Amino acid sequence: MKKLISKKRSAVWFVLITMLAATFAALMVHAQPPDPIAPRVIGVTGDVEGTHDPSIAKDGGSWYLFGTATEPKRDGELPVRCSQDLHRWSRCGYVLAGIPEWIQKESPETKELWAPDISYFDGQYHLYYAFSAFGKNTSGIALLTNKTLDPKDPQFHWVDQGLVLQSKADDDFNAIDPNLVLDESGQAWLAFGSFWSGIKMRKLDRKTGKLSAEDTRLYSLASRQRPDNPPAAPHGLPPNWQAIEAPFIVRHGGYYYLFVSFDLCCRGTKSTYKTMVGRSPGVTGPYVDKSGKPMLEGGGSSLLTGNKRWMGPGGESILMQRDADIIVFHAYDATTGHPFLQISTLDWNDGWPSAALDGN
Repeated sequence: MKKLISKKRSAVWFVLITMLAATFAALMVHAQPPDPIAPRVIGVTGDVEGTHDPSIAKDGGSWYLFGTATEPKRDGELPVRCSQDLHRWSRCGYVLAGIPEWIQKESPETKELWAPDISYFDGQYHLYYAFSAFGKNTSGIALLTNKTLDPKDPQFHWVDQGLVLQSKADDDFNAIDPNLVLDESGQAWLAFGSFWSGIKMRKLDRKTGKLSAEDTRLYSLASRQRPDNPPAAPHGLPPNWQAIEAPFIVRHGGYYYLFVSFDLCCRGTKSTYKTMVGRSPGVTGPYVDKSGKPMLEGGGSSLLTGNKRWMGPGGESILMQRDADIIVFHAYDATTGHPFLQISTLDWNDGWPSAALDGN
């Protein structure tokens, strides 16, 4: 009888130990971190050659892409491309028929309008854009608004809201490459900058879209670090080591992420643009990269770099969506040097974004 009881106890213990082991193994499986989400290239066709500094928004069932004109002969400023599926793109005209008269008077050297930034809030679309002359900081940022992006809508009409801010020759910043961001409280901010002392920010009056009269501080967000014994600046241009521009800020998971373009654009096959990123718990910074290096000290974690197929990926904008975030940018064909539209999913792993470039 004792032997029988002993055998039954052993069997019970065996079952219990087996169940505990299975439970522990199951917990360990669930405790393992999920596999990283791999970003994917969204293939594009149609009118995608010549795309530069793209900014994207969706209105109804269509995506609208705004950019800098690259054709020497054109019918307007700030070209618009449209798509129903993000893959096939067609030209949908221009935002403006030409450079506004007030900009021609204010900045006679301006030959084209640059780097539009599209956003939607308070019932209308806000399109910030820049005017300048290449390599100079006598620049400005202006604003247009529209109730819709659909040119077939009776309410479609771009309203010129005029000048937002300017930089002068004696300033240490350059007022181009605007990007509007709303912080977690709904306050509007404008990031901007190119070369000189880097990326800046100003607080806006949300109702007008213009500069805040209450907070006139010029915030500094990111800059390049001066190397030892840098080479001389190219004639008539700022030093190459200062090359940082095209800021774009989004909020994700309790952080603000600042995307920027390092190095040189607009040089065809010699373009060295690359897209970098840092993050901060506050919209005005301080932004740091993955290693903790401040972006104000040259920090930035690599997001997109060129390859044998595409050179200089940059001029980026991000569209945060419920189903999938995306990043749009331009890159230069490694053979012809012409810029083309690029789109990738923007995926998040361990609190940091990742994106893909065709050819990698």
